[in-house]
Amino acid sequence: MPEVSTDTARETAARALERYRGKQAGRLIHILQDVQNGLGYLPRPAIGQVADELDMPLAEVLRVATFYAAFSLEPQGEHVISVCMGTACHVKGSPRIMEALRSELDLDEGQRTTDDEKFTVKSVRCIGCCGLAPAITVDDETRGLLTPDMVPDILADYE
Repeated sequence: MPEVSTDTARETAARALERYRGKQAGRLIHILQDVQNGLGYLPRPAIGQVADELDMPLAEVLRVATFYAAFSLEPQGEHVISVCMGTACHVKGSPRIMEALRSELDLDEGQRTTDDEKFTVKSVRCIGCCGLAPAITVDDETRGLLTPDMVPDILADYE
């Protein structure tokens, strides 16, 4: 997903802010979720507008946005693949799954999103599926009991 314009980021933030106006409990997280759902990530202009409107320091909004793995400050691919690196998955081979994904998608060292912006690959601490180790999620779908040779078929499902 390409970077969005400042105007689009601010318009999306304004809609999210309006939706939660007058609510207190957890509204920052809900607002950030709405912005990310609308744009695919949390662009800086949107974060700044949220901070201004909620009369919060920008650092506080960024602290929340960077604490939760569900939020991204950079554009994501059309499909986001999260590779579980929790203990059970790690022991059962998740590093090999990650290696196979990066190789199959031709991702350079440090690159998370494919050049065609089709896939973003990231590691996460745990997806809560230890019995399916090693496991990944592709968007909201969990895939488990994986081997590296399954990676091409999984990716083909999203082409």
